[in-house]
Amino acid sequence: MGRLTDDDQVVSKRLLTVGEIAPLIAAGVMPAAETDRVALGLARGRVLAQDIVAPLDLPPFDNAAVDGYAVRHADLNTQGETTLTIAERILAGQTASVALPRHAAIRIFTGAPMPAGADTVFMQEDAKLEGGKVIAPQGLQPGDNRRLAGEDVRRGDIALRAGRVLSIADIALAAALGLTQVTVRRRIRVALFSTGDELIEPGEPLRNAARYDANRPLLKGLCESLHAQVTDLGILPDDPALLSDALKAAAAHHDVVLSSGGVSSGDADHVRDAVTAIGRIAFWRIAIKPGRPVALGVIPDHADHEAAFVGLPGNPVAAFVTFVFVVRPLLMQLSGGTITSPMALPVRAAFSYRKKPGRRDYVRVKLARADDGGVEAIKHEPDSSGIITSLTMTDGLVEITEDETEIAPGDTVGFLPYAVLTS
Repeated sequence: MGRLTDDDQVVSKRLLTVGEIAPLIAAGVMPAAETDRVALGLARGRVLAQDIVAPLDLPPFDNAAVDGYAVRHADLNTQGETTLTIAERILAGQTASVALPRHAAIRIFTGAPMPAGADTVFMQEDAKLEGGKVIAPQGLQPGDNRRLAGEDVRRGDIALRAGRVLSIADIALAAALGLTQVTVRRRIRVALFSTGDELIEPGEPLRNAARYDANRPLLKGLCESLHAQVTDLGILPDDPALLSDALKAAAAHHDVVLSSGGVSSGDADHVRDAVTAIGRIAFWRIAIKPGRPVALGVIPDHADHEAAFVGLPGNPVAAFVTFVFVVRPLLMQLSGGTITSPMALPVRAAFSYRKKPGRRDYVRVKLARADDGGVEAIKHEPDSSGIITSLTMTDGLVEITEDETEIAPGDTVGFLPYAVLTS
């Protein structure tokens, strides 16, 4: 996988900012080299491994952009309407049998090839019919309603670049170029477990002082939304020796070992020590709220393989937030994609907030339409990092940067939709 940093012992001792994480991962993690050849229908969300070079012009020929009449612009009267004979009628999928005669029009439908000699199309809504003739309106410009061959993509151009996460639109473009398969990076393999003697599986009787594990379903869904393959290792007890053995075994067959809980500095927080015993930690604290205790490191298996390790906080909201800003860029880097920072959208705060400088806070909010038509962000209460409904009843996060210390109602703040953060 590659070292996360040339001097991880120094990094591990200090508090990292959110902005340092993605560059650290980009510089120290090598993408998985293996690729898959997949059908277009299975390619959505996968990372393109090779540039797609257009094998043809798109569109492949000049064609009509509307239903109407193809004409030669030089035949039109610039000072008024023009009466033209109708020479032919062509549908999409057909071609004209003859070149366009002078002072004539050819009835044409959207997508049909432009007849030889024609350079302009006027819409059927603007046409007037008189017997076997059509009257073109005044004011048409050369090339109106005509789509040129290659105006979308030119043959030989790079239509889609390697490293792109393929969207529905990308797949449509590949299909338009005649492709049925694409080469993509292989899916990243993630081993997932939770830690804590207080956790039990949903469905089991709820004993005293225990709670059901919500983090594994949460993290499994988030990983799968990024098209990773997840192995669920269940709940591991708070036992340092068992944790080390489980971590090492998981690292042998996975690219990432992902856990939640046990990475703080309490007496029962053994995960970080278990990783240190068999691997190394690049960092374990981030200047972020919620979610300060986050461990990122590597677990070696043998000489030519090591898995990344990420230990997230145990509180569900903290696990969600730190997944977005640590695990998401890690999975993107491993899969050969481009690490991108989500773009915050400006909205108006409908809440007050105070914080210490030097830390980036993420506030769960619901959007609402204000009386003046603007969009307001309403802070969820209560906002503890253990309140799962603060995720289910909100639309996204407001990002409050390190140098901001106070937000007042009416201030413009940056909003990050959950849909953007989880894709």
